[in-house]
Amino acid sequence: MSLNRVHTTDTEPSTEYSVEYSVPVPGEPSHGAGRGREVAVRQSGCCRCLPRALRITFTPESLERLYQIYFRRQRQETLLVLVMFAALFNSYIIVMCAVVYTEDKLAMVVVAAVGLAADIALYVLCRLQKLPVSPVSRGAVPYILWLMIAVHVLCYMGLNYQRFPQASDSVGWQAFFSFSCFLTLPLNLVPLVLLTALSCGIHTLVLGVTVAQRLQDNLQGPMLMRQLGANGMLYLCAATVGVLSYYMADRMYRAAFLEARQSLEVKLTLEEQSTQQEELLLSILPKHIADEMLQGMKRQANQSEVQQQQQFNTMYMYRHENVSILFADIVGFTQLSSACSAQELVKLLNELFARFDKLAAQHHQLRIKILGDCYYCICGLPDYREDHAVCSIMMGLAMVDAISYVREKTKTEVDMRVGVHTGTVLGGVLGQKRWQFDVWSTDVTVANKMESGGIPGRVHISQSTMECLHGEFDLEPGSGGERCEYLLEKGIDTYLVQVPNKTTQANGLSRNKPGTLTNRNSNQLINTTATNGNVGSARTTPTDSNQERIKIVEEKEINSRLHEELLERENQKIMKEHQINPVSLRFIDGELEKHYSSEKERRSGVAFCCCCIVLLFITAMEVLIDPLLTVNYVTLAIGEVLLLILTLCSIAAVFPRMLPKRLVSFSMWIDQTRWARNTWAMAAIFVLTMAEIADMLSCVPPSVRVFNTTSGPMLQALSDQGCAENPKHYSFMAVMSLMATAMLVQVSHLIKLGLMVMVVTATGAVNIYSWRDIYELYDFIQFSTYRASIVPSKYLMTMMIIVMMISFYYFARHVERQSRRLFLWKIGVHDQKERVFEMRRWNEALVINMLPEHVAKHFLGTKKRDEELYSQSYDEIGVMFASIPNFSDFYTEESINNGGIECLRILNEIISDFDSLLDRDGFRCITKIKTIGSTYMAASGVTPESNTNGYSNRKPEDQVLTERWQHLADLADFALAMKVTLNNLNKQSFNNFMLRIGLNKGGVLAGVIGARKPHYDIWGNTVNVASRMESTGVMGNIQVVEDCYDILKEYGFRFVRRGPIFVKGKGELLTFFMKGKDNPCRDGIPPVATTLPQQVVNHS
Repeated sequence: MSLNRVHTTDTEPSTEYSVEYSVPVPGEPSHGAGRGREVAVRQSGCCRCLPRALRITFTPESLERLYQIYFRRQRQETLLVLVMFAALFNSYIIVMCAVVYTEDKLAMVVVAAVGLAADIALYVLCRLQKLPVSPVSRGAVPYILWLMIAVHVLCYMGLNYQRFPQASDSVGWQAFFSFSCFLTLPLNLVPLVLLTALSCGIHTLVLGVTVAQRLQDNLQGPMLMRQLGANGMLYLCAATVGVLSYYMADRMYRAAFLEARQSLEVKLTLEEQSTQQEELLLSILPKHIADEMLQGMKRQANQSEVQQQQQFNTMYMYRHENVSILFADIVGFTQLSSACSAQELVKLLNELFARFDKLAAQHHQLRIKILGDCYYCICGLPDYREDHAVCSIMMGLAMVDAISYVREKTKTEVDMRVGVHTGTVLGGVLGQKRWQFDVWSTDVTVANKMESGGIPGRVHISQSTMECLHGEFDLEPGSGGERCEYLLEKGIDTYLVQVPNKTTQANGLSRNKPGTLTNRNSNQLINTTATNGNVGSARTTPTDSNQERIKIVEEKEINSRLHEELLERENQKIMKEHQINPVSLRFIDGELEKHYSSEKERRSGVAFCCCCIVLLFITAMEVLIDPLLTVNYVTLAIGEVLLLILTLCSIAAVFPRMLPKRLVSFSMWIDQTRWARNTWAMAAIFVLTMAEIADMLSCVPPSVRVFNTTSGPMLQALSDQGCAENPKHYSFMAVMSLMATAMLVQVSHLIKLGLMVMVVTATGAVNIYSWRDIYELYDFIQFSTYRASIVPSKYLMTMMIIVMMISFYYFARHVERQSRRLFLWKIGVHDQKERVFEMRRWNEALVINMLPEHVAKHFLGTKKRDEELYSQSYDEIGVMFASIPNFSDFYTEESINNGGIECLRILNEIISDFDSLLDRDGFRCITKIKTIGSTYMAASGVTPESNTNGYSNRKPEDQVLTERWQHLADLADFALAMKVTLNNLNKQSFNNFMLRIGLNKGGVLAGVIGARKPHYDIWGNTVNVASRMESTGVMGNIQVVEDCYDILKEYGFRFVRRGPIFVKGKGELLTFFMKGKDNPCRDGIPPVATTLPQQVVNHS
């Protein structure tokens, strides 16, 4: 199952949305236990009147609720922006009243001052986080702020224009705050739409009633309706653009939220996999060895040439003194083997050794290795323990008790023979492949002989172990020399441990009764039916209700962790950690800034669509004001065409299959190039501004006549010039242009400032200079003699759009800081995932180097019980044992060779060179099983590359003999290559090591014993005979049985008949010595010369 899928239900959203919410997940899903959680995106049924793309929510509902909490918390910061807007508005009122102050403006100034004080107080409370923390109180703050702003605007309309109300009074501010609410309020879309409709409706109603009462004697009802309709166009434009701004913010937050959730899932999955790998790794290797090997692999990867320049291969070996070594062997294992099938035997060993592993953990033992039916471990390694001897004896006694279950279950006379010796060991790993921790020393040999010279059912200890005890156990003479010649030759006194006395319990070392290994009535742990190449393992299939319950629990867990991560993310001072220019807000780090600039913003097309919408609405407004002005229609047509072209070029990359490739490429180039994006944004705002300026410049002052009244001279227009009678509405067009500028995404706040300055400068220049006569005539007609007590309309409108520009620029800086913070969070999450993924990758490399890859995947793929078994049967494989018998004569523990470490360094070179042969293509079907001292064990045919044993699409009977057993021929070639490699090393090191190799072929059972501390091995008669071929062989020769001879001679190998030899358990077997190969070329490809990694081939 793939991780973190995002899918749609029923009707799918737009392509943009589906692309936007797809987050790549590193790593292969098949390599671990994925968390298979799905986040569905569905349409919300709460508001069917909205477009489909605006009705998308997350499922399950718990995730949507969590997102809404996150969304509102993020918008709390933008709430401060709206408070700042309100403060600027009240400051604007105070300043405009103070410029030309009269007593009748006192009420307006007082109301504005009170409003400004309330804005400042709310800002300080929000900034210092002193607001009530209860959800109800926090939820009421946005509504309180909206109410304050609505009252401010109504008071400004009622008090500032009470003597001469006009249909354009405070319309620009109403549109501005309607749009700003969508930008900033932490509310859902439906409440925002309703609040905007309510505030605009009240404003229109109050304004219409007030103006109608004033004009009731002038019969200007149609003109008033057109003016109010024009106001409605402005409000509708602000609301439409506001909804789009909400959509863009919602999508940005949803993308960040979903990425955070998916990143958390990936992080948890990778952590789970990494933990699983680390547990598996540390169950095989001690931590200090694993850490050093991991660092060595990283150094080797970073410095690939260093390894070639080193004189020796890296060896991880340490000396440990004062440790106790325990060897335990199953007595009667041969009888047990004959009483059970191979699969049953492996299952039984798995149960028994899994129990031993648990006992080892209880008694502070480090299990070293399992050799067939032999189990050995050490106490006091890697961390020293003073009671190491006591712990080892306790372990031995517990093992003797544990074997009683096997004896009862199988009705055979099996028992445990345990030997313990205390001394010094050299612990580490040898070779470069299939790493296994092992120990070497003379004391290890003594411990082994203590076991072989022991008595079944008893713990046999040496003199040195006895000297580490302090009366914890009762002992009796062991007489080990009578049963083992080695102990007699070395003069080692031995003892047998009796039942612990009361002193043991007083010291807190009471024996833990191991009890039974498993529930006697439990189901069979494995399917022991012999299958060809099939894996058998215990799996419990949970019911649907359990799966659903587990899914709900996991969902709650991930949502809880996500909530914590988001809170932690908000508390991080991430912007302070990365230096930025306080003016431009650019990152000081050039690479980081370049990365940020190249980020693709999929909502850029929406911003250009806003320009088209703004031009459409302001044209509709102009038509209502002055339907006879032809320029309006011309600028609409030309402007819309140009803006649609810009929009199409911007969004072409979102629809690559629907549009020409060149256009898509051009659109991608725009997205990826900063100056191109800026140029495109400037072009859009320039087109919009020029369309407005052209409309304004096409309006000319109307003809008027003067007539006297009782109140003085009056002016009356002789023609219906709507634009001249409503000049303020044309300044409101600049407000819409500023909104369109604020909507631009992926554009620097400085570019936005430049564009807004262009809009304000152009509109202000027209207001003050080109429309000077129009505004003066408007003020004269509307305000008559009172015009000396007010700020001229041309300056009032210009200052209004300047204040709005300042507000939008403040918002643009806030948005850019927020975008950059989200970008840094994204980078941080990505780096975090990379670190976890890198750690997992190295752990996986280590694990795969200790277990065959297909076996490692099995253990890393699912959670296993400690007693669960992995097994796989093979019908046709090759097995090889290769030993160096004379290495024991070479090994000494004198000070001149560093206590034996330098001798092991030579053995490490030999094994490493053998391992390097496995990297050749010709030997890819050969698997190293393990090393036992100086014996190298390998098998062929157990990997998919062998094309046999069920790995081939063809049945065995359909394959020719040479095709079926090619892997055995490769194993024979490998044996010959090992001899050549050892001869080369002998020449370099001036030694005379010789190989003794045994080969056999047949069926085996491969598997892993103990999921707690997995040990991969192969069992069966084929393995036993191969081992006997080695042990009964002759140094310098490769010995095979007759069956192998019959097959390998077909591949051109040369043999010498040795004759019948006696093999324990098999009687006499006819054997042959393999001497070489007459036909070394295969498929016309000459063999590769066998050389050491450090050896220079001499071509002379």
